[in-house]
Formats: sequence, structure tokens, C-alpha cells
Amino acid sequence: MSTGTTPSSDEALDASADRPDPRRWKALALLGFVQFMFVIDMTVVSVALPRIQGELDMSRTGLAWVVNGYVLMAGGLLLFGGRLADLFGRRRIFVTGVVIFAIASVISGAAMNPEMLIYSRFLQGVGEALAAPAALGIVFLLFSAPADRVKAVGIWGGLSGLAGTLGPVVGGLIVADASWRWIFYVNVPVAVIALALVGRLVGETRMERTGQKFNFAGVLTATAGLVAIVYGLLQAAERSWLSTQVLLPLFGGLLLIGLMLLIESRAAAPLIPLRFFTNRTRAVGYLVGLTLSCAFFGFTFLTTLFEQQVLGYSPLKGGLSFIPVGLGIAFGVGLSTGMIPKFGVKPVIIVGLLGVTAGLLLLSGISVDTHYASGILPGMLVLGLFFGLAMPGTANTALYKVGTQDTGLASAMQNVMQQVGGALGLSVLVALALRLGGDRLAEGVNARVAATEGYVLSYRVSAVLLVVVAVIVLLLLDKIGLQGDWAEPAAQTPADAPSATADTPSGDPSTAGTSTDDRSSAPPGR
Repeated sequence: MSTGTTPSSDEALDASADRPDPRRWKALALLGFVQFMFVIDMTVVSVALPRIQGELDMSRTGLAWVVNGYVLMAGGLLLFGGRLADLFGRRRIFVTGVVIFAIASVISGAAMNPEMLIYSRFLQGVGEALAAPAALGIVFLLFSAPADRVKAVGIWGGLSGLAGTLGPVVGGLIVADASWRWIFYVNVPVAVIALALVGRLVGETRMERTGQKFNFAGVLTATAGLVAIVYGLLQAAERSWLSTQVLLPLFGGLLLIGLMLLIESRAAAPLIPLRFFTNRTRAVGYLVGLTLSCAFFGFTFLTTLFEQQVLGYSPLKGGLSFIPVGLGIAFGVGLSTGMIPKFGVKPVIIVGLLGVTAGLLLLSGISVDTHYASGILPGMLVLGLFFGLAMPGTANTALYKVGTQDTGLASAMQNVMQQVGGALGLSVLVALALRLGGDRLAEGVNARVAATEGYVLSYRVSAVLLVVVAVIVLLLLDKIGLQGDWAEPAAQTPADAPSATADTPSGDPSTAGTSTDDRSSAPPGR
């Protein structure tokens, strides 16, 4: 992503100054607060979905769009947002993204029909895609000293992880004491505070353009293709797989993705360098991230519906029920960082994938009479623990044999794959669950039983996908240690090698604006 840009003199001065900016910690607090808002907005909506469905008379496929609209735009346009921040100024693009996000939040809260809510969620995702990579790029430049940068990025990742865990709880509290609309309205004061203070705490930085054209066409065709594919998959929940309503968007989306590949292969400065996928180990790592996110998004969406619509949980009780997942992830991440130096990345990822599979199989034993302690909690704990175990190793594969100048882009691609995997996976799993549930309902089966059978099918399909990917990892992933194997030999030195626990470039400011918000230590979204 740094191709075609060179640091301006002001930016180079900022990046190499001996005297750090005295405002940097205040700026980090402000930017981290906004990042917290972005991540929590992915997860906070989950427990409100049944209330939204009831008030707006929304179908279950419509509910999937409430999640997917945000995720598709936030993930599909992330690299685009980073490039805009590079060229037009990180603070300017950050402000633009926050303004868009705030406006979209107001529209979401005021939504009078399903379409209004879904389109505003798309707009929210656009706001995040602009502001999040710009914010992280600012953090990289503010904290030029290696020790400070490691600390700052650790705080950033910790806030993301905390937001991912607290989202359902916060959502449950808001919905319990107020309307679901306030899960969107609460974003507005955060945005106003950020807009009021960012000019005082953050200077403008940008990269000088060198005459190469910015490749807009690639990202637009890729995002449009993903939206079309997701639309086709969700249509399959209500129509035949061979119907024109399903096949046209699916094939149209695939054609757009193919067009994107053609555009990117011919672009002088591609937004998505296809060479990133030519390394087998890195490509397998992207597949692992995509599949884990697929399973995680489907699990959280369907489990929320099961708890509230089948078991009768309140939004608050449903939100609290997910706390063990967050605790399991945190413990698993810590366990993984101790296991990787001893056993390497490959076996830890395989164990993580198989462990998440076990968690899903435990959850597939649910029924309309399930009790939380015996029927849901064990699966949540196992799934969370092994999901956390798999994620650090997966993040390492994104940086395998990547030069210093590309570490930000490599990490960004991993985050994009996680977002896209979540959206695609949620679409497939929701379609399967709703299709089976609808068929069983038509056969005269009780509605709660029919819905539960659909959820069970989706859990099992997720488990099968994870086993397949575990076999692919076993056969195709190279042996990777914690250090020394995942950088080009001549590309970087120990002093500037990227951290194994943070998806960030460690020293090159030219990659800062193209990095994404670091979610490697957090769930990919709920």
C-alpha cells in the first residue's frame, strides 16, 4: 500500500523527532475511545435483534442484513479508507468518517422501517472504514519510539478486545432500560466529543502523491461483488437455490469479483496486491481467519436468536450469557502466546480449529428444553477458549515472509478476510437455518422446535467447515516459529521486526495509513 507515495517532509519530521508529542497519550485516549465505539457497534446490536425484529416487523434475513451491512462496508472498504487517509490526510479522513458514522447512527436510531435501518447500517460501515485505519495511522506516527509504540498498540488492541466482550452486555443493559434505538443514539455524544477535541490533539499528516493513479475501480467492484453474493445467499433462505433471485446475484457477484482480480492485476498501484495470495502459507492463514470468523459470526447471531426467541431470555440475560465466551477468548490468547514458542504456529492453529469444532458440536445438542448451565455454557467456554488459542497464530501467518514495508497491508488483509468471512459465513449459516426451520414448520413441527433444528444444522455445518480447514492447515501450512520465519531475510532487522502479538508495522510510517484497526486480539464481531 505504500507504493506510489513517499513521506512528506513534515511527516518524516514527526516520525523521527527526538522529542515526542506531549499530547500523544491524550490523543491515544481520544482515538481509542472512538475505536471502542466502532468495535462495540458490531457486537452491541446482537442482543437487540429480536426487539428490532418485533418493532420493525423485520424478517430474519433482514436481521442478518443489520449485521452484514455494517460488516461488509467496514471490511470491504478498509483498505480503501487507509489509502484515502494516506493521500488526503489522516485527520481529515478520520473526521469525515466520524461525521458519517454519527449521521448514520442517528438515522439507525430513528429508523421507521427495515430498509431505513439496513441502509443506515451500510453507511455506518462506510464511516468506520474511513475513520478506523486513519486513527491507527495517527497512533503509529504519534508513538515513534518503539517502547511507546508497543504500549500504545497494546492499549489499542486491549480496547478492541474489551469492546468485543462488553458489547452484548452493554446492549442488554440499554435494551432492558430503554429502547433498542439508544444503542445507536449513544454513538452521537462520543462522535461529538471526538470531533471537538481531535483538532487540538492531533496534527495533520499525509503522504505526498507521486503521480500514480489511485485505483478506485478495484475496491468498488470487490465490495459490490461481495454485497451481491451475500444478497444471493440470504435469498436462498426463502427461495430455491436454482431460482433467478438466488442465481443472478450469486453469479453477478462472482463476475464482479473476477473483474476486480483483472483490474488489480493490471493496476500500476493495486489496492489489493494479488502477490499477497501467491504465498501458500499466507493464503492458508487468510482462509483460517475467514473460516473462524464465519463460524463465530454464525454462532453469535444464531445463539442470540435461540436464547431470546426459543428459550425466552431477556436481552440483558442474553447479553450476560456471552461473558464466558469473552473470558475464554482472553484465556486462550494468553495460552497461545506461551504455546507458540514451544510448538510453533501450525499445531496451535490446528488445535484451535478442532477445539472450536468441539464447542460447536457441544452447542449442537441444544433443544427447546435446554438449560444454560448444561446445554449452552460448556459449548461457549470451549468455543471461546479455542477461538482465542487459534487467533494469535492466525495473525502470525498474515506476516509470514512479508517485508517491513508491507506489514501494515498484510495485517489489513487479515482483518479484511475476517470481516468478509463473517459476512459470508453469517449469510450461508442463516440461510441454512431458516430454510430447514421453514421446511420443518411447513411439515407441522412446532415453531420453536423447527427453529432449533435449523440452528443445530448451522452449528454442525460450521463444525464440518472447520475440520476441512484444519486438514488444509495440516497439509499446506509451513512450519512457522514465533520468530525468524515470518519475514523476508533481507527485508527487516530484529530492531524493526513486527511484533508477533500486534498486527501492526513497527516502524515504517508509510504503512501507517494503510493499516486497519487492530482486532487480532478481539472477536471479529458479533
